Amino acid sequence: MRVIPFIKMDGLGNDFVIIDMRKNKYALSKKDICKISNRKTGVGFDQLIVLEKSKTCDVKMKIFNADGSTAGACGNGTRCVASFIFAENKKLVLTLEAPQNKILKAWRGKLIKVDMGLPQKEWQKIPLAKNVDTDKVALLKDLPKAVCTSMGNPHAVFFVKDLSKIDIAKYGPLIENHKMFPERTNVEFVQVLSANKIKMRVWERGAGITNACGSGACAVLAGAYRNNLSANKAQIIMDGGTLIIEQNKEGHILMQGATHTAFKGTLFL
Repeated sequence: MRVIPFIKMDGLGNDFVIIDMRKNKYALSKKDICKISNRKTGVGFDQLIVLEKSKTCDVKMKIFNADGSTAGACGNGTRCVASFIFAENKKLVLTLEAPQNKILKAWRGKLIKVDMGLPQKEWQKIPLAKNVDTDKVALLKDLPKAVCTSMGNPHAVFFVKDLSKIDIAKYGPLIENHKMFPERTNVEFVQVLSANKIKMRVWERGAGITNACGSGACAVLAGAYRNNLSANKAQIIMDGGTLIIEQNKEGHILMQGATHTAFKGTLFL
């Protein structure tokens, strides 16, 4: 039996199991990850994050969804990891090595801020199955065209008039597994309340409905701003709370929000 310490954290209810492997290595199979993700017989999480030593940054992150698949990015998870690492030192700024060799920067504060990098709108970088206008992607007849963006992971954003009328559980899995997305996709349904306030609900790839999604909030602001639906800075209001998202002059997406540590524990696998 393997004995593995972990920490449970969340950003706006978007929850994570974090396993620190910088000193001790633990082998985790897809079956193990699914076992840990079970909210009745395991710990339960939206994503599992493994921390490793990095040659160039303060820490390296590997991210897994609840179904055991890998994730290319996780905004709320990145903020939680930054909060965890900040607690170990007195640094004001951290660099974090994310999947796909992406380097992210985080700033210490009451609200952790992370630079999530440049949003990608090119069809092959999202990726989509074919060359289409990524601001007007037709997917289902009874939904508006999606605005698609990559934040290191794919997102399909639907701007709707009344968010309360959207059946997330119905449409989420249909869009996630649509043939247009060879790597599947995260799905955001969005109602723009004002230039600086946007309401969002999310179906996460490999996790289903979650209370919040940091990379999704970044994709929403990027899509809204480039289509003149919002200012370059807005509050993104989700079921679990609010993130402040900004696209700066360099085009990078900055995300700011709260993190919470729930408990520490031990896994017996």
